[in-house]
Amino acid sequence: MSKGPVSQFIQHHYRHFNAAALVDAAKGYETHLLEGGKMMVTLAGAMSTAELGVSLAEMIRQDKIQIISCTGANLEEDIMNLVAHDHYKRIPNYRDLTPQQEWELLEQGLNRVTDTCIPEEEAFRHIQHNIVKLWKDADARGERYFPHEFMYKLLLSKVMEKDYQIDPKDSWMIAAAEKNLPLIVPGWEDSTMGNIFASYVIKGEMKATTMKSGIEYMVYLTDWYRKNSGGKGVGFFQIGGGIAGDFPICVVPMMYQDLEWHDVPFWSYFCQISDSTTSYGSYSGAVPNEKITWGKLDINTPKFIVESDATIVAPLIFAYILGW
Repeated sequence: MSKGPVSQFIQHHYRHFNAAALVDAAKGYETHLLEGGKMMVTLAGAMSTAELGVSLAEMIRQDKIQIISCTGANLEEDIMNLVAHDHYKRIPNYRDLTPQQEWELLEQGLNRVTDTCIPEEEAFRHIQHNIVKLWKDADARGERYFPHEFMYKLLLSKVMEKDYQIDPKDSWMIAAAEKNLPLIVPGWEDSTMGNIFASYVIKGEMKATTMKSGIEYMVYLTDWYRKNSGGKGVGFFQIGGGIAGDFPICVVPMMYQDLEWHDVPFWSYFCQISDSTTSYGSYSGAVPNEKITWGKLDINTPKFIVESDATIVAPLIFAYILGW
């Protein structure tokens, strides 16, 4: 495939240090797919609020991603942006805000994520009004679903379509729902929608078991990995750190060490975009070789780490893979 101007720029100008690591990681990802491999992408941080969907949705549509692991925040914030984008408020001088100014944002119903404020009423409550109906219907019927399955049902019902404020092609959750892309959402309970669901359980209006759990996500991922890790295998493209990456990468040593399934292939490509400092003892900042000792990566697994801002790096790598 001939490369477009963005890819040509990257290849010509990105020659050393993190720039070169970016190119190497992108070429490694591309090679992995060309050789028949599959790819998991993990989303930590506030990637949806950063509107990564502009490039991520196209990656999904073009089958450059076969499974995603994301935080509960990323699951819901793409949809919040979809229906409340015009009400978001950008604050470029966020570093200069006083505690009083932060309090005033709270009183206005504006929840700040770095330089961007998410409007509570237009975003959180809008989705809540629609998703609660799906939760309660499932609860009444004794049905159980994963968090992402409820979100897929919400989007595919098109009940909110009249309220879209961005081009739906830039929503990665719409792209994922339309493909029924496998999703893993560990720790969903700490998201806004997770908190709201818990509030209904506390009030006695729903059963906690209506929402499938993290353990069930691990079982689901185990089954998916067993069915998809043949041949070239499954690669692991990690954006940020935290539970979005830590949870799914453990499925391999769990199968090998705890289930004693010794025919389980290691992850066959690994890349992490990270700004975590290795020397502080954080797992998010660990160099890829440390994962060999935990039975996650093989000695020969291609390994890349780009120590930079994921909001800059990820769209560029996706652009290269898409040939932009």
